[in-house]
Amino acid sequence: MDMAVVEALHQRTKLLPQEPGVYIMKNAKGQIIYIGKAKSLKNRVSSYFRSVDKHQIKVYRMVENVRDFDYIVTDSEFEALVLEASLIKLHTPKYNILLKDAKGYFYVGISPGPYPRITFEMQKTDKEMTYIGPYTSSIVVKQTVDEANRAFLLPTCTRRFPEDCGKARPCLNFHIKQCMGVCTGKITPEQYAEAFNEALTFVKGGGVQSVELLTQKMNRAAEELDFERAARYRDRIRAMEKISQQQKVMAYNHKSLDVVAAVQGTDTIYLTVLVFREGRLRDKKDFTFDCFESIEAVLGEFVLSYYMGRRDGPSELFLDRAIPDQDLLAQLLTEDRGKKLQITVPTRGQPLRLIEMAQNNAAQALAARTRRTGREMTAVGELGILLGMERPPVYIEAYDISNFGGQTIVGGMVVFENGRPLRKNYKRFTIRDQAQPDDYAAMDQMLSRRMAHYLEHRDHPEDHKPDGFERLPDLWLIDGGAGHVAVAEEVLRRCGVEIPVFGMVKDSRHRTRAITAQEGEIAISANRGVFAFVTGVQDEVHRYSIEFSRKSHRKSSVGTRLLEVEGIGETRATALYKHFKTWKAIAGAGVEELAAVKGMTLPAAKKLYAALHPEPEQAGPPEDAQQD
Repeated sequence: MDMAVVEALHQRTKLLPQEPGVYIMKNAKGQIIYIGKAKSLKNRVSSYFRSVDKHQIKVYRMVENVRDFDYIVTDSEFEALVLEASLIKLHTPKYNILLKDAKGYFYVGISPGPYPRITFEMQKTDKEMTYIGPYTSSIVVKQTVDEANRAFLLPTCTRRFPEDCGKARPCLNFHIKQCMGVCTGKITPEQYAEAFNEALTFVKGGGVQSVELLTQKMNRAAEELDFERAARYRDRIRAMEKISQQQKVMAYNHKSLDVVAAVQGTDTIYLTVLVFREGRLRDKKDFTFDCFESIEAVLGEFVLSYYMGRRDGPSELFLDRAIPDQDLLAQLLTEDRGKKLQITVPTRGQPLRLIEMAQNNAAQALAARTRRTGREMTAVGELGILLGMERPPVYIEAYDISNFGGQTIVGGMVVFENGRPLRKNYKRFTIRDQAQPDDYAAMDQMLSRRMAHYLEHRDHPEDHKPDGFERLPDLWLIDGGAGHVAVAEEVLRRCGVEIPVFGMVKDSRHRTRAITAQEGEIAISANRGVFAFVTGVQDEVHRYSIEFSRKSHRKSSVGTRLLEVEGIGETRATALYKHFKTWKAIAGAGVEELAAVKGMTLPAAKKLYAALHPEPEQAGPPEDAQQD
């Protein structure tokens, strides 16, 4: 980056007014690369050219390409919002959110033959197949096809009819009454055609029309005393009513609603829109954007870009978090389309469950990229939000101190990446020169040694191979309260490094209760995902440190007893422990086995064996006999 250019632009910002407006960033060719709005043009634009090295990578890249900027002063923030929206649509700058219509088209496929099938198709590839569509929503098409096949008991297996009729036993779908059983050979082409045509009517006209038509047919069959046929119609009506009842589980009693949620990855934001119409989920749309600004800013810009000018938009919009200028956005979109749009951030009840559903869908998209589960990615993202972090803590280190009976003092460091343990980067620390247990001093020593490794890697990269210490985490979690957090922050201050630090505290039953900072505690029990994740981290680091503590204590005890034997020093004691693993194995070894250990000699082995197997003392005369 040309710092002379950055400084020149920074000097220019001093002349900007403290008024609302729109700013326009341009590159060396004069092309517009970013458009933004500001409550104060001077404060907002100058922020881009101060402390450039601390910008997020995407912001840094944009600033790196800026060679000039322009601005337009407006009378209000509302006017700035309107102007920003129109200018972005006009110029489509590189670093603004650009909504590309990447959605494909989907079809309902009708296969040929005496036993046609109804299938979901993404492309029109079969010339012999008939297609209904196109549709823009894959969810709608899949749901419709599935409902039609289930309600009218059409086969969905891979068997071919009539060729495979009567050749094999019916599959599970027939036995659980989800297929009429064409494979049994008892369904005539006429019977199948009747059910298929009714299913096709359902696909084309919807459930209400199909139920009305089937009811008429059922009544007519009953009047004609054809009770078998009437029963078939009755069963189909019941199947459709059952499907309708199942759909109400995911329905919301709202005529027109969109639910929008976003999760943030390392450098990408994944956003999902769930579309509810007439109380039913009608569509799902996914978007991805580069992390140029905060997730709230990206969400706000998305709402403006996506809903501005849409006449088919919802009357209410649920968001998973508050966005900048939320009320102004609602006012602008209301005026734009001529009918009210209400923007809400739900916090409880069914609306909150819909938000969680949208978050999970966005997390699934992120999970597919990172090969993690949606639940893991959602928990990490929500943890970042709860802690007030700009981005999710993708790489987390957690620490705990453990001492065994006040004698063996050790520390453990575990690492979580993208919500999962990264065991290859776990580290163990033996606390040195500490006669009495002191958790604060031990924590200081462990964290100081960890940061010393990092500084060595940073200052002399050519002398060190990657071992996990060279990477700074996004977050430190310390097993302890505010005192432990203060110790960790002091270590970071001494090293000149910034890492967010929080403690993990337990209740009287040793269960995770909250996250703590020096300023106070942050409750996590209300957020199930975060609570489960933090509990898992705390349990893992505690398990790891306790395991090391016990192992070190056993090794220390064995070593102490070995060093009491003449001819056994620290080197031989260590070799013996590594070879035999346990005190019981050492005590049970013969002289030749002891002598075979690397570094041992036959005289030393004999002395050790004699020390481990002392001869019983001779019984002396009774005390009264000695007195005689």
